Amino acid sequence: MRLHGKVALVTGANSGIGLATAKRFAEEGALVFMTGRRKAELDAAVAEVGTNARGVQGDISDLANLDRLYSIIKAEAGHLDIVFANAGGGEFSPLDAVTEDHFDRTFSINVKGTLFTVQKALPLLRDKSSIILTGSTAASKGIPALGVYGASKAAVRSFARSWILELSSRAIRVNVLVPGATSTPGWHALGKTEEERREMMRLSLAGIPLGRLGEPVETANAAVFLASDESSFVNGTELFVDGGSAQI
Repeated sequence: MRLHGKVALVTGANSGIGLATAKRFAEEGALVFMTGRRKAELDAAVAEVGTNARGVQGDISDLANLDRLYSIIKAEAGHLDIVFANAGGGEFSPLDAVTEDHFDRTFSINVKGTLFTVQKALPLLRDKSSIILTGSTAASKGIPALGVYGASKAAVRSFARSWILELSSRAIRVNVLVPGATSTPGWHALGKTEEERREMMRLSLAGIPLGRLGEPVETANAAVFLASDESSFVNGTELFVDGGSAQI
């Protein structure tokens, strides 16, 4: 029960890493608020997590949605101890095919959404809280056709470096959790055809020293560490859960 008595927010919690982390936070004793854009999927995810979970539908790139989210958390819990700013998204687009819509959509969710998720949480966050941002190996190494996504996640990494200084007087820690290729619905959906999915799998496995995709719970376990007092002197870092892919 490493998170006993703590109140946590997990964005993008309706599937994949977000759902796995919400489960683990609840298992460790936290009251977990979960967000997602699709109500049916979010309701199912909340039911899967159980009695320690509360779902709030919303889009993190919509500031009115964030205001509503935090008003609900304030009314029901009064404070936050953990923010896992996990919601994000991306898609393949080679340089010569990038459109303004692709760029705006990616940065609106991954950069704008992450920024205001954290900013608007500050009045509710208690001193010595933990903020966890979801990064990507695409921010550390070149991946063809993921340039816009990688740039958006590099911005997230930069946020952590700045925010640990701005929040130092409150001893609020900010760390970046970096999953590699992980078997989630979102990852598999990057391939639009069966042929693309097979090629994506082949290339991914070739670049992972452990020779397999990660499982969502493996990243969730790392999130529990960053959320708990066990990581009380871990601040501003990147924790890679990628089977070694970013290290070669």
